[in-house]
Amino acid sequence: MSPERKELPSSRRGYFIVLEGGEGTGKSTQLRRLAAWLAERGVPHCVAREPGGTPVGEGIRDLLLERKALRMPAETELLLMLAARAAFVREVVEPALDRGEVMLSDRFETSTFVYQGIARGLGLDRTRMLNRFATGGLEPDIVLVLDLPVDEGIARRRREGRGEDRIEAEGSAFLERVRDGYREVAISDPRAVLVDGAGELDEVQGRILELLGRRFPELFGAGEG
Repeated sequence: MSPERKELPSSRRGYFIVLEGGEGTGKSTQLRRLAAWLAERGVPHCVAREPGGTPVGEGIRDLLLERKALRMPAETELLLMLAARAAFVREVVEPALDRGEVMLSDRFETSTFVYQGIARGLGLDRTRMLNRFATGGLEPDIVLVLDLPVDEGIARRRREGRGEDRIEAEGSAFLERVRDGYREVAISDPRAVLVDGAGELDEVQGRILELLGRRFPELFGAGEG
């Protein structure tokens, strides 16, 4: 029997929820679990990843992540990320929000601030300025940043038998800068919340749902659990 469809509050356009985090923190797994939670309750939602989600975005993703031997200047990497994001916002995010859906995204602009702005050393201010052009000023309602020590993330990834993409292969020192960058941005961005990524999947999901219940009680409140 299919779940009864839940109508979202008519007073708002939609919800834009982003999961972020370094490598092996479990953000993609928790995004899938959150999508399943919404589906069980008949909540209309859309799930996508960044870079990707559109034909041009997936092509850029392959160039950025899968071609390990490819070397490129940090500025080129940043501009390719933003090119993919411009399509993602206009072809995926905006339509989902216009339909009044919950938009779930595996990464968004915070990744760019952290990986290119901080870890690559391009600067947060310049990165934010260029990103705003790509997004047209669209921002998430909340950014959940899963936090896990780098060595634990690497060990988890290896246990799962996952290989490294081009950026993951940068090494532990780079990934430590990424983790520090996420913590820095989470402190300065009122939309971002650090979530402890350690523990069993159900424990981490419980933390996420508790945070979302406090931020959006009309959708994730105790009565919906």
